[in-house]
Amino acid sequence: MQIHKTLIAATLAAASSIAFAAYPDKTVNYIIPFGPGGESDISARLQEPVFKKLSGQSLAIQYKPGAGGAASWAQLNGMTADGYTVMGTNLPHIVLQPLQKDVGYKTDEITTVFWFHYTPDALIVPADSPVKSLKDFVEAAKKAPGATTLSGSGTNSANHLAQQQFDKLAGIKTTYVPFGGTGPSNAALLGKQVSGSWGYTTVKMQLGDQVRCLAVAMEKRHPAIPDCPTFKELGFDLVGGAYRGVAVPKSTPADVQAKLAEILAKINADPEFIKKMEEGGFAMLNVGPAQMGEFMAKVKAQYEALAKDMGITKK
Repeated sequence: MQIHKTLIAATLAAASSIAFAAYPDKTVNYIIPFGPGGESDISARLQEPVFKKLSGQSLAIQYKPGAGGAASWAQLNGMTADGYTVMGTNLPHIVLQPLQKDVGYKTDEITTVFWFHYTPDALIVPADSPVKSLKDFVEAAKKAPGATTLSGSGTNSANHLAQQQFDKLAGIKTTYVPFGGTGPSNAALLGKQVSGSWGYTTVKMQLGDQVRCLAVAMEKRHPAIPDCPTFKELGFDLVGGAYRGVAVPKSTPADVQAKLAEILAKINADPEFIKKMEEGGFAMLNVGPAQMGEFMAKVKAQYEALAKDMGITKK
């Protein structure tokens, strides 16, 4: 009887291994926890044809917006854990949301298999602004504390964190004006309702000559915006933005997680994909399973410290 059970177990394990090796062998449902048209949707649309080229299978992109992504992330671990349901995931969202209140999930319950890009924060002003440089911006802010108003894509967003960090680094006080997304924030900027904006490199690419980029939060200048300096080269240690990746239900088999991460890494290495992403203002990022623990520990510590300084923690 024991031998019979052992044979059955071995057969099931072998069959399971073969199934994992063949992953994916059908369409993968890709849930975006926001509405269509945003950066998460744009990048997913660019990933889809490369995913199909590499795997032979399609990505079926779906939208499930709600509570800034929290509604979907709270449901993730209850979804079928076979690798055929994956979900977009974002930073700082998945760290800050549970710090603020009970949102139905905790950061460590979100199993991100790969972070594939980020949209670097960028300090932007209208093209006809008298502020021509970051130096001008800091000087103006010091002369009139609080008078410099800056739009951004929501409270406690990557933009808001950047404003808080830069004010501290530069020894200034500016006023952050949150809007319900990048679109309304851009409209406020172009309508001169604010002095400037904490946006992203993607915003500069979208708005073009209507705006001036004072600095970007990157290690090196963005290839599509070579005239815009980094904060670091101007003396401010500011690197960051909104990070995007792909997560799966936590009980998804390790073999499947590894295969999915491998495919995503190959997509990120595709020259045409990289070109389209960078032309859109995105910055490439490759954080897979081997780097995930160290990366998440670092960003959690950073965001938790900022949340404490900003007084947004629930504790």
